[in-house]
Amino acid sequence: MVDNWSYWFIQNNQKEERRKSIKGRKKRQETMGEVKNFQGKKMAKQLTGKRDDTPLHSAVRAGDLELVLEMIRDIGDGELRDFLCKQNQSGETALYVAAECGNVDLVKELMKCYDIVLAGIKARNGYDAFHIAAKQGDLEVLKILMEANVDLSMTCDSYNTTALHTAATQGHAEVVSFLLEKVSNVLPIARSNGKTALHSAARNGHLEIVKALLSKEPGITTRTDKKGQTALHMAVKGHNVDVVDELINSDPSLLNMVDTKGNNALHIGTRKGRIQIVHKLLNQSGDHKSVINKSRETALDIAENTSYQLLQAS
Repeated sequence: MVDNWSYWFIQNNQKEERRKSIKGRKKRQETMGEVKNFQGKKMAKQLTGKRDDTPLHSAVRAGDLELVLEMIRDIGDGELRDFLCKQNQSGETALYVAAECGNVDLVKELMKCYDIVLAGIKARNGYDAFHIAAKQGDLEVLKILMEANVDLSMTCDSYNTTALHTAATQGHAEVVSFLLEKVSNVLPIARSNGKTALHSAARNGHLEIVKALLSKEPGITTRTDKKGQTALHMAVKGHNVDVVDELINSDPSLLNMVDTKGNNALHIGTRKGRIQIVHKLLNQSGDHKSVINKSRETALDIAENTSYQLLQAS
């Protein structure tokens, strides 16, 4: 059996270097491809729009404010509601398209005609205008929508994901701060899988967002998803040691919390091969290093078994 953690650290350090090299090469290739295709794709989208767009959709997509206002003026009051709620094949209303395109002026004008019911119409992806703006990190559009009706911020998709949760997942720190200031009551709302915004922010390594969420609701640290995992379980699956450190400092008891399979954060981090994170966890005081999961393994058992398999394969 391999001596303690030594071989595990050596082997996983080599794996991490290979991962970074491959990731860097892939990123360069993707960037080159994006540069080549960006202009062409953008122009194609502008010209073709989306299938089954109404004339209003097309005018909004083109950013033609004057034409949009003319269309609205020409529609009788009795027909205006039906005109505004029409959806294209993707289920998008004209307001959704304006929000998706980030056209502040169009959103402002359209919201003079949309009530909360119309504004809350969801596209086939489960998002309404407010939610898509949150996903894209468009703070100015969100402010306009919020000024028109604060209740729009309570939107959830088909998985019970709030706009705050989506913004936190995407790493939009300014949007998260804005929503926490205006509608912090949505923070405890979990997705259908039990994950909170903190789970997702931690998994994606968004340190500033993790700090903001903890500052607003410290007690959310111990919330578990349907697998019994906390935000710390999620953080150790990622690569941001500072996020792990922030969570531990907020509540050291997280180190000993186990999921439905009996794994604590050290078990998960070891299995994932997260070198710096495992080193951080091992340096914490406590008995989390000796916790045995439902497979009768400590984290060291996982490290030794993994190292043995790597040794056999090498």
